Amino acid sequence: MGCVVVVGGAFGDEGKGKIISYIALKDNPKIAVRGGVGPNAGHTVVHDGKTIKLRMLPSAVPNEKTRLLIGAGVLVDPHVFLTEVKETGSGRRSRVDSNCAVIEKKHIAKDNEGYLKKKIGTTGTGTGPANSDRVMRMGKVASQEPLLKNYLEDVSATVNDSLDRKQLVIVEGTQGTLLSLYFGDYPYVTSKDVSASGICSDVGIGPKRVDDVLVVFKAYFTRVGSGELEGEISAHETEKRGWQEFGSVTGRPRRAAPFSFDLAKKAVRLNSGTQLAITKLDKIFPDCAGIRRFGGLSKSAKEFISNVEAELGIPVVYIGTGADSEDIIDRRK
Repeated sequence: MGCVVVVGGAFGDEGKGKIISYIALKDNPKIAVRGGVGPNAGHTVVHDGKTIKLRMLPSAVPNEKTRLLIGAGVLVDPHVFLTEVKETGSGRRSRVDSNCAVIEKKHIAKDNEGYLKKKIGTTGTGTGPANSDRVMRMGKVASQEPLLKNYLEDVSATVNDSLDRKQLVIVEGTQGTLLSLYFGDYPYVTSKDVSASGICSDVGIGPKRVDDVLVVFKAYFTRVGSGELEGEISAHETEKRGWQEFGSVTGRPRRAAPFSFDLAKKAVRLNSGTQLAITKLDKIFPDCAGIRRFGGLSKSAKEFISNVEAELGIPVVYIGTGADSEDIIDRRK
């Protein structure tokens, strides 16, 4: 079965939650484990008419057989985590690594003032200041937080044991490759590396354990906050094209631009991508909404997918054509 790492190829908001929830429902993974930064990343899952917004738990929530783990490299806000556990009824299968750093009130306060908020345009969730304290070895970790005492686990050991048993593990990235601290347009980046390598490090698995790296893109690019966005269109044009979106954590409007092959190539290269997912194809080609067979797509939509494959050099395995987790063209079939 093996290990599949799912990462965003752009600036976040690519639809990773949708893709992961679909894979979880269809492939029945033993574990879904989240890497990345922390609760500054929101993933949205729509299943059976219900919308689930997640900032801490992996997006495999709809599959009640899948364990939901959070890797040691992730920052945990105990209140956000416990709220999601309660709302999803996933307490028995949700665990946090004992070495996760904890976001405290002081971190949130610092993230909502001065340079980080005004210059960088951070989410205000406390992740940057919490990561700073962690680097300085001043931060609290999950094993020191009473609110988390019933949810602690050695996540790396659990994940590696599952892989030894040939069970399927989904490793869920957050944000997007182009927001990486090292590979994005610094300083308008997140507070750590969020490429596939960084995500695996967060979880505690070595590179030889990875079988596939699935890079997720939307059929157009969006970005929240400050920083460059190649080919950016106006807010009016964004609304006219039906691309208007709002950040799932902050509610801020997302800036938009057409799909960038140059940036996509960079993301595939940085992640050693082996597979692609393209979401929201229906926003570019409305006549494709809800289609679940590749043959049902319009000629222009098929040409778009073919161009992506030709330019990026790896196959488009999943195509999203609507909000629901089942609105997917699965080209493995």
